[in-house]
Amino acid sequence: MEGSGNSKILVIDDEVVIREGLRQTLSSEGYAVELAANGKIGLSKLQTDEFQIVISDLKMPGMHGIEVLKAIRVLQPDVPVIIMTGYASVDSAVESMKNGAFDFVTKPFLPEQLIEKVRAAEQQAVLAGSGKTRNTDRVIETCGSFVGTSKAMQKVYQRILQVAPTNSTVLITGESGTGKELAARAIHQHSQRQDKPFVAIDCNSLPETLLESELFGHVKGSFTGASQTKPGLFTVASGGTLFLDEISNLSMTTQAKLLRVLQQREVTPIGGTRSEPIDIRLIAATNRNLEDLVEEGTFRDDLFFRLNIIPVDLPPLHKRQEDIALLVSHFIKKFAEDVGKEIKGISPEARIALDSYTFPGNVRELENIIERAVVLAQGETICRADLELPTSAGITEEEISIPLNTEELKENKRLARERAVEPVEKAFVYAALERNNWNITKAAEETGMLRPNFQAMLKRLGISVKSN
Repeated sequence: MEGSGNSKILVIDDEVVIREGLRQTLSSEGYAVELAANGKIGLSKLQTDEFQIVISDLKMPGMHGIEVLKAIRVLQPDVPVIIMTGYASVDSAVESMKNGAFDFVTKPFLPEQLIEKVRAAEQQAVLAGSGKTRNTDRVIETCGSFVGTSKAMQKVYQRILQVAPTNSTVLITGESGTGKELAARAIHQHSQRQDKPFVAIDCNSLPETLLESELFGHVKGSFTGASQTKPGLFTVASGGTLFLDEISNLSMTTQAKLLRVLQQREVTPIGGTRSEPIDIRLIAATNRNLEDLVEEGTFRDDLFFRLNIIPVDLPPLHKRQEDIALLVSHFIKKFAEDVGKEIKGISPEARIALDSYTFPGNVRELENIIERAVVLAQGETICRADLELPTSAGITEEEISIPLNTEELKENKRLARERAVEPVEKAFVYAALERNNWNITKAAEETGMLRPNFQAMLKRLGISVKSN
């Protein structure tokens, strides 16, 4: 029996001879094979491609096979994983199976032994696929305190809900203002640790000595000012989640101490002689590229591998612009209640300005803009001037009426026409929606358009409205 033509297998092994040997063996049986030289590369492939089976070595530099296995259980939970080990010990097999491995094979092994296990794994994958229904277009509107229905955010929500029930370490990346702490809290809220503490600390907020004291604790008299013994945050967060924000700012010394804590699952207070066991789920976050810092020599590669078990990348606001309208409505309601104002909406010109702005500060900047606008607004509607955006942001009514020059029209008539018409169309659509309380059907009727045509215009203009 040959492998199914649709089955794709990922092989993860640091030995090139093993990888190439498995490629030849599996390819001869009809399987499509992808190779990865280590766990990091393998997990990267799993984030961008689907596999029916994964075969991974147990002992590899950087990420151990068990760590890879745990991550796969989150990234593609239905994929059977076969673990290869050069250590014919019961402990290795038991640990692999406890962490969700489908099966294991001991090196050296005969090709026939591996193929037999691959075929069994393939059958399980087929049964798992037939026993469930997938709905990749399912809209998740909120997760924790997040607001947004864009595809980019749906991917984030799905990743959060996948990783939350596990104890795997999570590394959250994204620009400043994208909501990294919100993501960490959402993971905690959907985890089995939700009734335990969620403890957060900004690694950039304290000097090195104080940061270490906060993290690991200290005993009385261990340094000047240590008038009493103080437990560290690893102890305070016992049973719960510890969130280390901006972890890229840790010194190399503190990185080494953190790595030891994560490896040994125990912490020694500054000035102490006895280690204390810890039970925490670690979530770290950064707005910098840790791989670049590893190459520069300012961040430990072994710590990076420990942290980057499950990556969660938050998109900048300019890559989820369809969420701006929802976010604006959410923030208007929030701040209008705070200041006791009745703000019913935002003018079409103001919406066009927000749609045209790039938001270097992301959602946090948008939140600040709307809070200021609510405070400054003189009536029930926020106008363009209330936003106080940079003068280059948005398109004013005067700019809409500026004629295009002849040369530009000759060079590209279609683009020129779109530049002139789109702001007018947006103003027209926003005004119709505002007048009809954002009811698509009523707005379409008022403008004399069929609902499908009106919806098509909304999509073309990048305007997101909840279905009604």
